[in-house]
Formats: sequence, C-alpha cells, structure tokens
Amino acid sequence: MSLVASPDVMYRLLIQSVVDYAIYLLTPEGVVANWNPGAQRAKGYEAAEVVGQHYSLFYSEADRAAGLPQANLEQARRCGRFEEHGWRLRKDGSLLRAHVVIEAVHDDDGQLVGFAKITRDCTEQYHAQMAQREQERHFRLLVQCVRDYAIYMLDSAGHVINWNAGAERAKGYKADEIVGQHFSVFYTHEDRVGGLPEQGLETARREGRFQAEGVRQRKDGSHFWTSVVIEAIHDEDSGQLIGFAKVTRDISERRRYELELLQAKELAEQYSQEMSTLSQFLDSVIANIPACVIVQDLVSQRILLANQQAERLFGGQGASLIGTLPADCAVPAAAEFLEQQLARGARSTKGYAAETRVETVAGARTLRSRALLSQNRDNQADYVLFIAEDATEELAAHAQIHHMAHHDALTGLPNRTLFHERLKQALARGEDSGKLTATLCLDLDNFKNINDSLGHAFGDKLLRALGKRLRRELREHDTLARLGGDEFAVVLAGLDNREAACNTARRLIDAICPPFQIEGHQFAVGVSIGIAFAPEDQDNAEQLLGYADMALYEAKRNGRNRYECFHVELDVAARQRRLVETDLRTALHLGQLQLHYQPVVDQQCNSVTGYEALLRWEHPSRGLIMPMDFIPIAEETGLIHEIGARVLNLACQEAATWEGQEVVSVNLSPVQFKNSGLVHTVSLALSDSGLAPHRLELEITESVLLGNSEENVRILRELKELGVSISLDDFGTGYSSLGYLRSFPFDRIKIDKSFVHDMCDSREAMSIIRAITELSNSLKIKTTAEGVESAEQMERLAAEGCSHFQGYFYGRPAPASERLKKPGRIVRD
Repeated sequence: MSLVASPDVMYRLLIQSVVDYAIYLLTPEGVVANWNPGAQRAKGYEAAEVVGQHYSLFYSEADRAAGLPQANLEQARRCGRFEEHGWRLRKDGSLLRAHVVIEAVHDDDGQLVGFAKITRDCTEQYHAQMAQREQERHFRLLVQCVRDYAIYMLDSAGHVINWNAGAERAKGYKADEIVGQHFSVFYTHEDRVGGLPEQGLETARREGRFQAEGVRQRKDGSHFWTSVVIEAIHDEDSGQLIGFAKVTRDISERRRYELELLQAKELAEQYSQEMSTLSQFLDSVIANIPACVIVQDLVSQRILLANQQAERLFGGQGASLIGTLPADCAVPAAAEFLEQQLARGARSTKGYAAETRVETVAGARTLRSRALLSQNRDNQADYVLFIAEDATEELAAHAQIHHMAHHDALTGLPNRTLFHERLKQALARGEDSGKLTATLCLDLDNFKNINDSLGHAFGDKLLRALGKRLRRELREHDTLARLGGDEFAVVLAGLDNREAACNTARRLIDAICPPFQIEGHQFAVGVSIGIAFAPEDQDNAEQLLGYADMALYEAKRNGRNRYECFHVELDVAARQRRLVETDLRTALHLGQLQLHYQPVVDQQCNSVTGYEALLRWEHPSRGLIMPMDFIPIAEETGLIHEIGARVLNLACQEAATWEGQEVVSVNLSPVQFKNSGLVHTVSLALSDSGLAPHRLELEITESVLLGNSEENVRILRELKELGVSISLDDFGTGYSSLGYLRSFPFDRIKIDKSFVHDMCDSREAMSIIRAITELSNSLKIKTTAEGVESAEQMERLAAEGCSHFQGYFYGRPAPASERLKKPGRIVRD
C-alpha cells in the first residue's frame, strides 16, 4: 500500500495547517461548509459552532441590514471574485480589520459549486498605518505653519519656482506675483549693481552652499535684515545642477537687539561710572530679546530674572516666574525640563548644552538651551544662567529643505536621489538576509497623448492620481519613486521568490486599468513594467536599475500594458542595439547607405511612371542590412533625422539625372515629424538638386496622424504647398479612419502587400481591396497596390479599379544605375 497521500488529502492537510489565514468554503447560498484553524483563531468559533451557519454572522448588524453579505456574494458570483478591506465581527463581539477574498468555485461543466473564502486579520497593521498617517499629518501641519522662514526653490538660473506662507509674510509678494521672477528682485538697487545676487548664486553653485546676512527689499520697497542660506541641488546620476533651495529668515529684530547690545557694551566701556543706568538698559534688552533668559539663585533656587520669552514659554496666564521655584511652572513637563537643565548647569562653569523637545505653555517646542554656573569676582558661585532659543521653526525649515531635496514636488513621492538610497539599503539588507530584492521600472502608455491634447496641467493631475493608486498596491516598506516625466520605479525588498514581484507587477497594471476621472474628463492609460532581481541579475544598484529599464523596453516592444523580467538576452540585445547605433553613425560618415529603386507601373498605359526609393545599408563585414533591422534603432536614437535628410537629398539628386519625368517616392518616418525643420529639409533637397517639386512624392504611414495630428496635418499642408505629392502608405493595416482622408487631401493611397498576397485565397482581403479602390476612385485619389508578384494578382487588381502596381512582377529594387533607363511599356512573357 502506498504511503504517499493523495493530492486531496495533502491539500486538506495544507489548509488545516494554516493558522494566519481563515480559509473555508461556502455553499452557493453562503452557508459555511468547513472551517480551518486559521478561521477559528481569527474569529473565535469552533468548527461545530459555525459550520452550517450563514457567513453573514461575521458582519455587523448594520452591514447585514444594508445587505452587504448578499451583495458581496453576488459580486463574487457575477465577477468570479470579491475582495475588500473591512471590519468583521468575532464570536465575542469584538471587531477585526480584515482583508477578505471570496472566489467563485465552478465544476468542470462551469456550474457554480460554492465559494472559497480567505480572510486575514489586518487589525494591527491597520492601527499602525493610521498612527503613521497621523504622525505624518502632524509633521506636515508643523511645516506648513512655519511663518518665520521664507522657504522656496530657484531654478538653475535663479528664477523663483515656488513660494511658501513664510515667504509671503516676509517679503510681501503673493505666489502668483513672484513665481517666475529672478530672485535678485529682493536685493536693493545698490546690491544688484554690485552683482551680489549673482555672486551668491555662483558661490552656492561652486561650493554647494551660500550663507550670509544682509539687507533685502520687500515688495513695498522697505528694507529688512535677513539671514540667507542657498543650497545647491544636483541630480544624483548626472551630477547636473537642477536648482537651489533658499531659506530666508527675517532677523531684523535680532539685528536690532544685537546692535543695542553692542551699543550697551560700548556704553559700559565708555561710561563705567554710570552702571546703574546701563544696568537698567541691559534689563530692558534682556526682557525683549527673542531668546529665553532665566537666572536662578544658587542657594534658594528661586528664579531671580525671567524675560518675556521665558514667561511666554514657562509661565502661566498673567503669572510671573520671578521669585518662584522652577517646579512652579504652568506645565509639569516644562517644569521638569527646567529643573533638570538648571541642576545640570549648577554643576559646571563650562555650561551644559542641549536640544530638547518640550511641552510648554505655547505648545510643543524644540529648545536649543545652555545652562551654566556664574561666579563673582571672588570666584564664588552666585547663580545659574539659563538661555534657550526656540529652534522649532528653524528645524522644521531644515526638515522641509531635506524633504524637498529627496521628494518629487508634483507627487510627493521619493525622487531619484532618495530612490537610489533606498535601493542601496535594500540591497545591503538582502545580502545579509539572503532574500531577493526586485527593482521595477514603470512607464505610462499613451501619457504623451494626454499631455498634448489636454495640456500639462491635466497631465500633472493624472500623475498625482496615478501615484496614489500605485502606492495603495504596495507594502508599507516598499519604495515607490517618480524618476521624472511619466517614469516611476519601485523597490521591493525581502522577497522569498521572483513570483512575489511578478504578482506585484500584475496588481500595479490592474490598478491603472480603470479610467481616471479628472475635472469631467476620462483618461485611460496603461503601464509597462520591467523587473530585475538582486542578486540573481545584478547586485549593483545602478546596473540593476539599468537591467529593469531594459526589461521595460522589452515590455513596450511586446505590446505595452504588460511586464517583463530581465534576462541575459536583453543585455545582449541592448549591446547589439548600441553596436548597430555605432556602426550606423560610421555608415553615415562613410557613405555606406545607398538607395535602391523599385518601379511603380500605371496599369492603363502599362508603363513605369515612378520609382520608390528604398534604403539599403552595405555593411563592410555583415553585408547588406535591410531597413527593418536598423530603422527602429535610428528612430530610437534620433539618427533618423540625419538619415532622412540624407535619403531625401540623394533621391532628389539621382532623380534629377533621369531622362524622363518619373516621380521618385521617399518614405518619411513618424519620428521625423517631431523635427520642426522637416519642411525646410525637403525644400532644401529640392532646391539643391534642381528636381521639380511635382516629381517628388512623400510617403507617410497612418501613425503620423495619431500622435499629434493637428500639428502633423499642419506640416503636411506646408509640404503640399511646396508642390510635392503626399501618399498614405500601408492603408488599412493600422488605425485606419476615413477622418484621415477628410482632414487632408492625399494624392495616393497604397494598398499594403499583405492584402495583395492574400487576395486570391481570402474573401476578407479581397473585400478590403475593393473598398479601398472604390473609396479612392470616388475621391479621385490614385491607388498603388504593393507586392504584386503574379499576373493573376495584377489582373484581379486591375479589375477592381486599382490604378498603379508595384512588386516583383514588375521589378525588384535595384541601384539607380540598374533601373530602367527610360520610361516605357512593361513587356512580360
């Protein structure tokens, strides 16, 4: 007898061993059919107590009254799955925060046999998350309340990018009045003439930081004394300067008091006989300086002196600290702090310094304090001096600067700098624990179309909404960063296997699928994801991110809205693309790119009326390379613009030497339409060669009209005004729309060779050809059938009204020297 348990027994034992998840089955009506230890642990019921009960007993009375159990079960029945986070009841009546999944279970015939229900107790995680959010909210409110510091950013040239409430209060400008202005507007006329703004910016650019005190000018023309810090911010990868963080504090009051103190000192030295008057003056100064000053008698421990700032932080409403003990402070925590600091100061003539967060009468404040023992002329200790500066706003300002330097201003997500820090930390932890670390590169599909059609403001709102969706799908300790534009990246640390990262990628893709609703507009975008793993693929942070980017490129190449994992072949392919790019640059320099010409025949007169120029690359070691093997790389690297100009010039020059009046057709890449100088390039090729404009035909594909159709149609009209013809290539294979033919008067439509190849065997192909020819004839547009290889194809195309033919039946592409010497009738056996 076999000792190996059956799969059903093993599966049941596996389920029964799970204690962290409640896993059980429901009948189609929602009645509990079985019960595992995880369910007993999570909800408190023994199996005998709950099997046979309707699962709605786990819902609150209010949820049952609202019909939620039935609605959730109905959704699982209708959609195959129901999932949510919500509150459920235990047996003892207490609530648990649960992650619930209900999966519909069908038999082999597709009949519903019940539901599989999985519940996980997330109560602790939920409360921890709520506490973390509350803490973050408190910090954000603290930073937003900073009004004594002007905090804002400058671009690399010194123009103001953003503006906080402290800046408005200090300088008098509203954000819409100053953003975009050069920061030198805050300097006096004399300082601007002296070049001080540029000098400060240059120091920050050269040394990374500029700090100074000086006079600045408000909007109303008044002057104030400031403490200024300018921090240079660089891109971590390239080291390029991207701007400056600027913090300005109005220290006019401190400056005034410093001058008063200086004057007091001078008076004391000059008028030593007038100590009484000087003492009164110093008392006034001490009473009004921004720092907190307290003097304690060493013997009685009573407070001898407390200025206004000390009373504000430690005294009660209308009460005075003078003559009291430190323990008499209004707030117990502040009293304990003051007693502790004075006691420490009493033990040292060198002083005791500290920076402490203290609950004061004015609220929680961070105090930078110093307490020291003061001695008289006989070296006898008389009292303890305590001085404290309120550093709350200064620290908040520095925290804000740090946050701005490490987070994306638009989405609030970590930026590239912080992402690399987190990735390196995750790699180090993974090396110690033996766990996998995954890096995901994300890029939106069709995002550029939204920016182009509705503007960058809508694009920004979409990015913010998208960042929130992505963040919800990740664990608390995962890192989601925006690297720039519509590029995002994720660090997944502590993974047990590769499938965990793949599951996360699927969730991210699914989270982006539902349309976004923004200001009455509905947006649908997809996301392509590339994944690389450490240490399997690479344990270097920069290289790992590069591998994830290669996988992202593969995902886009394979159809977008999907994910791909890095494998070594992608690195080989990337190296091959770089090699092709290098060789292609050399080919341009050495003239290795040539044109071959294939005849286009008019079916009525059976004669050659033109030639299509087809690019060929004669590589010195690899031989003849066809366009499909290098044009995509040329488009990706931008070389297509130089190649396109070379092809136009060469085709026009060679066609100008032909004896007849045949037309030469040149293909334009959709990428070339992104070059604002395309029309000028065509015009220059015609003028340099002397070719008559009507002898040049430019072929475009339908994708030209997809990306930025309004702008591209404008370019096509300008090309048409030069006198050249415009042909729509591969019609019917892509995103064909009659709107194209309505928006622009094409001279020719080319029927793709795939339809010609299948026409004799496929009714559908023949129907498409018939529709295209009928449409073209009604619009008086010429049609050219590509890929004609037999007399049967030619005759059937002619019968359908096709006006021109091109293909091996009439001639293969050949160099200009081997083409038909003169136009004439095509004679075939």
